[in-house]
Amino acid sequence: MLIVQISDPHLKAEGELLYGRIDTQGFLERAVAHVNGLDPRPDIALVTGDLVDKGAPAEYANLKRLLSRLQIPFHLIPGNHDARDALREAFPEHDYLPQTGFLQYVLDDQPLRLIALDTLVEGKGHGALCGERLDWLEARLGESDRTTLLFMHHPPFDVGIAALDAARLLEGGDRLEALVRAHGNIERVLCGHVHRPIQVRWAGTMASIAPSTAHQATLDLRDGAGLSMTMDPPGVALHLWRPGTGVVTHLSYVGSYEGPRPFR
Repeated sequence: MLIVQISDPHLKAEGELLYGRIDTQGFLERAVAHVNGLDPRPDIALVTGDLVDKGAPAEYANLKRLLSRLQIPFHLIPGNHDARDALREAFPEHDYLPQTGFLQYVLDDQPLRLIALDTLVEGKGHGALCGERLDWLEARLGESDRTTLLFMHHPPFDVGIAALDAARLLEGGDRLEALVRAHGNIERVLCGHVHRPIQVRWAGTMASIAPSTAHQATLDLRDGAGLSMTMDPPGVALHLWRPGTGVVTHLSYVGSYEGPRPFR
């Protein structure tokens, strides 16, 4: 199974620029074309939050227009820039999304079991998993011992970028870690939010963060560093699962670069 992870597009309404200067629409258009052109083509896309920038209906309409060009099924979760009700209303045909409450769900019809978690705290930058959301996860994990991937927006671990560590999953992380440690069938935890490709061993498994399809967070590992952005190449993560090997993650840059050509 080949999964493409698209993250943090921060889409604005059609024709609008993010911060008055970043064409997130153009970036997402190119990312969608990139995914459609991959060979082999991924089986499924997971879009891991900050789908739009302000949670506005016009932004979700633009998102739907662009993601509908994907030639594979895609599944959505919210990030801290999203709004649950507006997201639901924009994608009524995505019946995996619960009609009320948190946007958590299980995809049991894939070679891997995929569990989506909703870490959104509306109006805040950080993430949370309350008792209700974690009770739901515990129940779902108890249903099957199939190889499982969790996907969520906020990472439950520090990455060394101070401003983003202050806005990671700040509530429920200890219990989440205990649940993941208790279930050895959890092959990977996939996150967004940080706008950088990052990997770490966490809770007895591997966790990874996908880059944004647009702007990236500046790689600044100094103590107390503030948050800034840089226009590093955008990308998507490709998670390749094979029986007996597990999940292998590749970073696929979006853009035109020289090659392929022989090494010699």
